[in-house]
Amino acid sequence: MAKSIEADICVIGGGSGGLSVAAGASQMGARTVLVEKGRMGGDCLNYGCVPSKALLACGHAAQAVRRAPAYGVTAGRPAVDAAAVYARVHGTIAAIAPIDSAERFEGLGVTVIAAAARFTGPGEIEAGDTRVKARRFVVATGSSPFVPPIPGLAEAPYFTNETIFAAGALPTHLVIVGGGPIGIEMAQAHRQLGVAVSVLQKGAILPKDDPELVDVVRRRLIAEGVDLREGVTVSAVEKTPRGVRVRFAAEDGAAGDIEGSHILVAAGRRPTVGGLDLEAAGIAYTAKGIAVDARLRTTNRRVFAVGDVTGGYQFTHMAGYHAGIVIRNALFRLPAKVDTRAVPWVTYTSPELAQVGLTEAAARATMAEGELRILRWTYAENDRAQAEGETDGLIKVVATKGGRILGAGIAGTHAGETIQTWILAIAQKLKVGAVAAMIAPYPTLGEVNKRAAGSFYTPTLFAPRTRKLVRFLSRFG
Repeated sequence: MAKSIEADICVIGGGSGGLSVAAGASQMGARTVLVEKGRMGGDCLNYGCVPSKALLACGHAAQAVRRAPAYGVTAGRPAVDAAAVYARVHGTIAAIAPIDSAERFEGLGVTVIAAAARFTGPGEIEAGDTRVKARRFVVATGSSPFVPPIPGLAEAPYFTNETIFAAGALPTHLVIVGGGPIGIEMAQAHRQLGVAVSVLQKGAILPKDDPELVDVVRRRLIAEGVDLREGVTVSAVEKTPRGVRVRFAAEDGAAGDIEGSHILVAAGRRPTVGGLDLEAAGIAYTAKGIAVDARLRTTNRRVFAVGDVTGGYQFTHMAGYHAGIVIRNALFRLPAKVDTRAVPWVTYTSPELAQVGLTEAAARATMAEGELRILRWTYAENDRAQAEGETDGLIKVVATKGGRILGAGIAGTHAGETIQTWILAIAQKLKVGAVAAMIAPYPTLGEVNKRAAGSFYTPTLFAPRTRKLVRFLSRFG
């Protein structure tokens, strides 16, 4: 006989968003149930952010050895121990896992159920042999890799981000289908570890980022030996005695193929909604995700949805932000709404590529030409970047002619850290002048923020009118 539990809030999914809701709700005194059918920590911990950044760190370390002679240090050619690389990746996951474990959450007072959940009505779910009735539900089931229907792909063994970190041995030639952040990060990580890498992308790589900034990353990838094929469509995959053959067609109709030892499919993600029986709860959804309003409520006002499953920004930090919105709505009945003006994202290549707010193209699509000011400053003009030999970089700020900040993008070393000045500025509705007036320690990479902001005033400060004023005032001693 199924047992029954009554709760104040029931969370379905133990990834970033779900864990944040469950931890917050329980510690605030709500009777909380968390249902997770797979591994606690979800995609980010087990298959996404954590292992990918750990693998990138290994690749960057190998590349640092190759670059050592430029700094007067002779180190020789790096020897890559694949077993040690994967051990470090999984060791990183293991070091973080206790924070997301069922034991920790049970210690916080959360009832954790290891089973698949499905709705049996508007206010009830079934998970394994347990029925849960709750005042509020939160669907936080995330997303999964999208595998396009490419002829022959199913017959050829392929990786996704959910399987590539369990490979155990490095490929000899990795063919990556998809040039978004996952594909590009994995391309550089494997190339720096000595793997031959080819990337096949339908359009331009990193299509959601500013093309001028993407070009900084593109040049580095090509310089490191990544075979980038942009503007091509994969038409078929064939298993071969040595691995795989991937056939593709270019935009001009020309056909080609690449043979590799392994293939990685990084062609996007899709929300995980299967098996939830959302219809039984009156929750509307499509292939793009669960429909939510600005307060993250579904069409069943007792049920919220957070993170990737909503079909919006697919970032761990966005899921965490969603969790805070839900806590305020579900527990405190405050009408908190999602604000996407200052949502940042970072691609963790070397150099990194970070963005917040509008790109230049997005701003130009909504504003008149004379209303915009585009501010730039290169890393080559930054003394810290010169000292460290990291001069490939550019900051680009999009502002109105009145100084309101619409967006900022940075391609350069530690861009993910440097962009945070602009995240705060946009979120707090600061103007360019606030950043320009900031005292930045010297020498730091963060000075590029101040210099870019200061360039907003250059046309006025050094104009003929200013010179005349200075000469006039000098007459008075």
